[in-house]
Amino acid sequence: MVEAKSLRKAVVPSTLIQNPSPGNLQSTRLALHVSKDGSSCWAYVASGCNIYKLQISLEDSLVNKGKESLLIPGQAQLMDSSLVNRCPHRSEIQSIVLAETESTDDLMLGSVDSHGHLIVSKLDATGKDVNRLTYSVLPQDGGVGEGSWAGLCFSPSQSSMAAVARSFCKTVDVYDQDIHVRTLHTLWYPSSMNFIQNLFHGNESSILAITEGCQLTIWDLRMKENGGCLHRICGSPGDVYYTVCSSSTGNIAVGGADRTVTIFDPRRWSALSRWVHCSKYEITGLAFSSIDPDYIYIQGVDYEVFCGQWKESTKVFSFRGDSNWLGFSKCPKRDVLGGWCDSGSIFIADVVAKETEINTPKDFVNGYAE
Repeated sequence: MVEAKSLRKAVVPSTLIQNPSPGNLQSTRLALHVSKDGSSCWAYVASGCNIYKLQISLEDSLVNKGKESLLIPGQAQLMDSSLVNRCPHRSEIQSIVLAETESTDDLMLGSVDSHGHLIVSKLDATGKDVNRLTYSVLPQDGGVGEGSWAGLCFSPSQSSMAAVARSFCKTVDVYDQDIHVRTLHTLWYPSSMNFIQNLFHGNESSILAITEGCQLTIWDLRMKENGGCLHRICGSPGDVYYTVCSSSTGNIAVGGADRTVTIFDPRRWSALSRWVHCSKYEITGLAFSSIDPDYIYIQGVDYEVFCGQWKESTKVFSFRGDSNWLGFSKCPKRDVLGGWCDSGSIFIADVVAKETEINTPKDFVNGYAE
């Protein structure tokens, strides 16, 4: 079981970002990283053609709850804020991702703009910019044509491998650093993707889950038949999927316009659970808990984020932003999640394992009388 340890609210200085760019429906312009000692959190946000970083204090604070387990945020101290020193994009950034490398001291910061231009930089884990490795990859068509939403994800077992989705082009390009590996052609406009973790019959660096229209498609990068498409699961016609994620146990979750979270078992490609109408509005962000994969974090298109137990379809807690979300993210290996609002506010929630109370008589210790 999980419970919220704290919820903090910080405000992006207007001198840093005066008016955030609107972006797209998917909230993929925020990335989080917690310091080694857990005292602070680095939040990377993208607006326009640039990326900004903010250091937010994570010092212990009490959890205030309102009605129906609604968390009330406390004010957080903004320790530092600056523009990330890297080559800017030529068009609006659509997605940013932070990934840990084989060396735990370094991070890979990837960003992709509306024309599919990918830039990856290696950063110090302390949040300092270091020019150890930076590479840039242009899309296969040179980025011509109309821009659209573009997504990015790194392989969890091979940080040099990245996939870039371009909505209007109906393509997903796979790269090994700056080398183009292959292109996947989707039937519908791709809206989200994720490398599947701990897949029972494949390697987690080669199996990719993609949401396109009302379908969830599974792709094997090693397969040539059917263009690499391994399996196709069709949802209700007209209900577009906006987000997909996978858990450490291999389960896959999708959500979208039908306000429903569906959990699939990759061994049988059947639905394990359907949490119907769990959100008030369309679902555009999902993330399984790293503490307990039976819990999932769900982000609605308006201003709500909540944690729930998907097997029992029950909510544990929730928090709300003060305006629509521009970004939603969770740390890869820790249950620290955050949201960035178009008002400039950043909300950071720290979630921990719930302690179970064991009633033990005071006069007995380890089964023996004192």
